[in-house]
Amino acid sequence: MTPGRRRKAESAEEAAEWPDHGRIRVRLDQLLEARQMTMTELAERVDITLANMSVLKNDRARAVRFSTLTAICHVLDCQPGDILTWEPPEP
Repeated sequence: MTPGRRRKAESAEEAAEWPDHGRIRVRLDQLLEARQMTMTELAERVDITLANMSVLKNDRARAVRFSTLTAICHVLDCQPGDILTWEPPEP
């Protein structure tokens, strides 16, 4: 395995041993509302499927390509930090 890459846990016990670094959250709802744009329109303008846009918007994405993030920023006229936020781990 590549150094720095984490493999998928094979059990709940193994996953519980991994440190909690918090979560990255996607804030597309707020940005779309502020710009009076639908998710369908954003997906079309970014040129990704509505299903993939939904995965991203609903915090189910495991990764996002920089090209996709760049296109979303271009269409919404925003910075990546406007879309992605970090939530610290619970104590």
